[in-house]
Amino acid sequence: MSEKTPVGEVRPSQLLWTYGPGALIDLPNMSVVTSGIDRWERDRCQPIHEARLLNAVRQVLGGQVESLRMPPFSKNEVVDVWSAESNIGVPVRPFPRWLRCVKCGLLSPYDLGLFGLKENRYRPEMTKFVHKGCTGSKGSDKAKDADAVPARFLLACRGGHLDDFPWHYFVHGGPSECKGTLRFFESGASLQTENLWVKCDACTASRSMAHAFGRAGRENLPGCRGRHPHLDKFDADCTEEPRAVLLGATNSWFPMNLSALAIPQQNGSPLSQIIIDHWDDFADVEDLGELKGTVKALKKRSEAQGIEAYEAEAIWAAIQDHKNGTNQPVEQSDIKGPEWLVLSSPNPPADYPHFMSTPVAVPERFRSKISRVLLLERLREVNALIGFTRVESPDESIGQDRTAMAPISRVKPEWVPASEVHGEGIFIQFDELALRDWEAQRAVTDLDDVLLTGHRGWRNARHLSADADYPGIRYAMLHTLAHLLIRELALECGYNAASIRERIYAENMDIPQAGILIYTAAADSDGTLGGLVELGKPENLGRLLKQALERAKVCSSDPLCSEHDPGKDRTLHAAACHACSFVAETSCERGNRYLDRALLVPTFEHAEAGFFKGF
Repeated sequence: MSEKTPVGEVRPSQLLWTYGPGALIDLPNMSVVTSGIDRWERDRCQPIHEARLLNAVRQVLGGQVESLRMPPFSKNEVVDVWSAESNIGVPVRPFPRWLRCVKCGLLSPYDLGLFGLKENRYRPEMTKFVHKGCTGSKGSDKAKDADAVPARFLLACRGGHLDDFPWHYFVHGGPSECKGTLRFFESGASLQTENLWVKCDACTASRSMAHAFGRAGRENLPGCRGRHPHLDKFDADCTEEPRAVLLGATNSWFPMNLSALAIPQQNGSPLSQIIIDHWDDFADVEDLGELKGTVKALKKRSEAQGIEAYEAEAIWAAIQDHKNGTNQPVEQSDIKGPEWLVLSSPNPPADYPHFMSTPVAVPERFRSKISRVLLLERLREVNALIGFTRVESPDESIGQDRTAMAPISRVKPEWVPASEVHGEGIFIQFDELALRDWEAQRAVTDLDDVLLTGHRGWRNARHLSADADYPGIRYAMLHTLAHLLIRELALECGYNAASIRERIYAENMDIPQAGILIYTAAADSDGTLGGLVELGKPENLGRLLKQALERAKVCSSDPLCSEHDPGKDRTLHAAACHACSFVAETSCERGNRYLDRALLVPTFEHAEAGFFKGF
């Protein structure tokens, strides 16, 4: 395929969450894999400024990471499909290599010459491969081109590798000298794997695809070759067991992201905050003349809003103050710490248009449990893609084990893809003394042991350190409440449930944290419509909290849901399921893990551990 053949479109934000480097994009007529970022056009990727997140990325990927950058995209609608602007985008390549003719069932790699590319510049999504001169399944004398579609079976492993399905090896039961062409056909009315067959034309060997899965798959599939198709490389000596996966399956690519809220300095001036936010532009300025040019360029790009209110001399002085200051790099473990300090501050600083907040009264009924509510009229979140996993989703915690993370470039990256979203939110801070009294109760410590047993079993099954990264019972309670509130808010605020996200503050260290932030995270103006902030006012929030807790007492899946023991099946949740507590994966920072309704309200199985017992 030519490097300049357009094959479709996706939104820039999807290149971080759904179709990033190493992910498969299942288009209407073909399947492609997104190439590593070392093949992207860096000059077309606009930088995003967020110093705290950049430092967090460097903690994981190394100090060579210079910047966070948006994926390349065309700002205007392209009229001339042959223009240079029409070629702006992210490079991809066809994957899997094996294609199947829809007429005769021929199964072959596209680069052997049996299939040809039929390009459609005016409708890129209709670009497709065809089987040239196909005579049909019955060998008709009249040859005609037939559509060729991707073979829908692949191999993936927990090490992040992805490979073509070993069709020759599979149908011949191992290595074979047979060079015959293969055919894929169906033997029944349904598309169950036992009705899908692959056959060799030369030796007539055949095998059902049912033998590619489960225990039979472990016996009939070769070892992992360590392939990274997005990087054109193979890793040596992969010891993970490959598994057959279907094209389009969600477990073929899970992003690993870091995110940070753009928060202002606790004691800084508006001008110093602007200097920090755009330090990459100001760092190399040597005199006032060069400074004026930099400020003019920022205004032209509609960046550094508010800087026009300051004289050049004041800006120059702020730059010198920043250079002479003692600003230390933010440690990765501190990514939520500075956010907590700002959100829990009696008078949070403002940074228009990225951070605007208003304290409101706590709903009267919940004042013994909740100490503060803060409405965030404007907030900005920056997300960075640092890698991905396959087969199993990663733990979204900051301290997660990253040994299975697959790379997004062949060499250590000098930049990573990032996106920024604007929105609004509600921050709820809980009473620390009430939480400590609750954590000391016997019924709560018993549930803590139950969740910890499930945590250890889950990690042991994956050969990870058993006691590492357990978030604690405080986190599980706050996390569950956040899920219940998200479900309630989605019914009333007008936002799509998947566009509402959570951020849990539950560290119990030198500065104990106990709060939840529920916010919208939309990549356009839809995230700042005001519907969520309105529901954070006392009269509305009190009603929503009451409704959420009432619904949590009984689940439609009870008593099975309330009786669920994570220690028995080595899972990471107790009394929680899709019917009562789970939310969209885009909304949850932990993949619907560490949830238990019994930590909030009485359930059929546990009646004494609820933080809101009696409400």
